[in-house]
Amino acid sequence: MSGTTERLKDEGSRLQVTAAGATAGLISRFVIAPLDVVKIRLQLQTHSKTSPSEHKPIYRGTLQTLRHIVEHEGITGLWKGNVPAELLYICYSAVQFTTYRSATLLIHQTVGENRLPHVTESFIAGAASGAAATAATYPLDLLRTRFAAQGNDKIYTSLQRAVLQIGRDEGFRGFFRGLGPGLAQIVPFMGMFFAVYETLRPTLGQLDLPIVGVGGGAALAGMTASVVAKTGSFPLDLVRKRIQVQGPTRGRYVHKNIPEYQSTVGTVRTILKHEGIRGLYRGLTVSLLKAAPASAVTMWTYEKALRFYMALGEKKVGDM
Repeated sequence: MSGTTERLKDEGSRLQVTAAGATAGLISRFVIAPLDVVKIRLQLQTHSKTSPSEHKPIYRGTLQTLRHIVEHEGITGLWKGNVPAELLYICYSAVQFTTYRSATLLIHQTVGENRLPHVTESFIAGAASGAAATAATYPLDLLRTRFAAQGNDKIYTSLQRAVLQIGRDEGFRGFFRGLGPGLAQIVPFMGMFFAVYETLRPTLGQLDLPIVGVGGGAALAGMTASVVAKTGSFPLDLVRKRIQVQGPTRGRYVHKNIPEYQSTVGTVRTILKHEGIRGLYRGLTVSLLKAAPASAVTMWTYEKALRFYMALGEKKVGDM
């Protein structure tokens, strides 16, 4: 198969898909790191719906949060947690795209090719890839959140010290705080993302859309898919972040008043009781601002990287 209508999951060898996914994750993460830090800070910020003056919010909106971080923590504050985040995105993207391809091939072997509706097949493969990547890389996600949540009063001075400290004070389970809502969020998110992306890509990929940027139609498909999926699954992402910063260091982050949460359901109930429905969507705006370019960069870089690695592989075969 060839051309822009080729399906993403049917292209390339396993190694080429893994390398392309890792490359896409590395570049995408660095580009959107500042917005990711802003999103995490807003998600962890509580604000009582009954007493607005109680625990006056530090951050008010995306731009104000960006300015506040730069003013009080310097420009490097916008890249806090970037080391574990880069490792997370590289590993996550590699596992995600590899599992997506493998899950699709497994569906073809067990059910038959073209036996399931295209959207259904993409949803199943996307959900499986998201669950596998989340579980495999979750400790890095937790470390990313904790580094992004700490201010000038550093709790963790390095990645190595953080791993040792969490392991000592919280045990092995400490690295997986919030995994439940993480899986509950990522399965529908990745399912919806790939279903929408695979549906739009064949059509949009053929369009010349310079306004979108270097990614053209493929970038627009990725942006649209990300916005739809992120909005639908955002509350569980917020719950995951709140649970990730539980433990002995809970009161030492930028937000000193993070409540104590015990479970996914209990966290949702507490947020609804004290912050209202809006409390479940804190940081959604910046999350969408982050998700759209991140997905566009990820999918466009993945497509280009995969073709580069495939061409490189063909060149090596031709030279033999």
